[in-house]
Amino acid sequence: MPSTLILLAIAPTTLGLFQESTAAEARVFSDPAPPQIHKLPSIESPEPAPFGELVIHRPPGAFAEDAVIEDWPGFLGPRRDAHVHERPLALAFGDAGPALVWEMRRGEGFASPAIAGNRLVYTHRLGDEAVVECLEPETGRRYWRTTWPSTYRGRYIQDGGPRATPQIVGEHVFVHGVEGTLACLELATGRVLWKRHTSKEFGVGDDFFGVVSSPLAYGEFLIQNIGGPNGPCVAAFDRLTGKLVWGAGTDWGPSCAAPVFGTVRGEERLFVLAGGQSRPPTGGLLVLDPARRAVEFAHPFRSRTYESVNGSSPVLCGDRVFLSSSYGVGSTVLEAGKSGWRELWSDRHIGLQFSTAVYEDGLLWAIDGVSGRVGALVALDPANGKELSRTDLTYSETFEHEGETITRDAKIGEGSLLHADGHFLVLGDGGHLLTVAATRTSVRVIAKQALFHAPHSWTPPVVSGGLLYVCQNTTDTVDGTPPRLLCYDLRR
Repeated sequence: MPSTLILLAIAPTTLGLFQESTAAEARVFSDPAPPQIHKLPSIESPEPAPFGELVIHRPPGAFAEDAVIEDWPGFLGPRRDAHVHERPLALAFGDAGPALVWEMRRGEGFASPAIAGNRLVYTHRLGDEAVVECLEPETGRRYWRTTWPSTYRGRYIQDGGPRATPQIVGEHVFVHGVEGTLACLELATGRVLWKRHTSKEFGVGDDFFGVVSSPLAYGEFLIQNIGGPNGPCVAAFDRLTGKLVWGAGTDWGPSCAAPVFGTVRGEERLFVLAGGQSRPPTGGLLVLDPARRAVEFAHPFRSRTYESVNGSSPVLCGDRVFLSSSYGVGSTVLEAGKSGWRELWSDRHIGLQFSTAVYEDGLLWAIDGVSGRVGALVALDPANGKELSRTDLTYSETFEHEGETITRDAKIGEGSLLHADGHFLVLGDGGHLLTVAATRTSVRVIAKQALFHAPHSWTPPVVSGGLLYVCQNTTDTVDGTPPRLLCYDLRR
């Protein structure tokens, strides 16, 4: 029988000052299809072993005596802010690039790996199967592989692989497939504890790109921007049972942005930038109070263009939140005050597509995604939106191809940012890796290397255990190398 929950929601406010809600309409929702929970008897975890798609190049270096390392359990890291707290890292790798430790030939998809301890979980698509791999991070050797059928093909991108990054919590890992298969797997063995099909169950349909938003583990819940046409927009599933416990919001669909969490004015909040396929296009930011299980504030933020998405995740800047989108929307910062939220500024000059900005040293850093200005590293003052610096990350590169020496301009395009050990790691959408030293007064490239030449490299890189993981999502246009998951050594 369907389980019942209470959904609390308030209507979206208009731009400007947001007054704090003191009342909310209660609405009863039923879980349309609570999943079956499988009993998993205790068995031994398999030992990691080599496999045909894996090529091991060299072992990684030893850790420095004062090394600080951490897991990377989900999208954009443990804090969902694209900050790497590891040190020291060998980021001045020069034109030779970082040393390649191992590589795995892989199928379709755009998901990043998730890492906890000695387990790396990666999802991709091979033929008509969704594949979940669990690898040993240092060697790439495989512990287990779990598959289920997947026949999804998108209307706008032919790649039918998963987009959402797995989320590891304790003894389990959660994956959300492009067609809506949400599953909880035992991390040690890959056995499925529960599985459900959110798109079918909540009547979402294909949307523009299938399921893109990565799940967020928050307390005992798994938070996901489901975007059901009649609600909930945001769903909180019990991590151990997969049942819908509570939901919030009814008006906006599923975006490509991932939920984030943080503390604002001393209280924990969830931030979800929603908005899926709809006529007219609607969407925006939902600020949720997880204690009340309700939408506290709603801010409309979406392009008027039908074929548009919200793809850049919200970025917290103290008691402020930064939003950015392409398709003529631009960027804005909202600030929480005693009387509610207010819009500090809004500017169409810079807009992000799928990459997410990084808040560091009081500034917002982003790779501009506006047509005609794509590929510039921009620093913004979150207080007023003033552009403090703009650096075009372009340079000339030379390489050999079929016996010829080719020189051409390299562009970062829709790049991804990580802040690591006092620098920015920039991965361009064609496979170029840069280390950038950026401050309020200067921006300079201190290392650069083309890891490969393959378009659509939109997947954010991952750093964990002194190792860098990069996804090559398409075939290399220079040497024909097929898509790969690559591991590089950054230990110093």
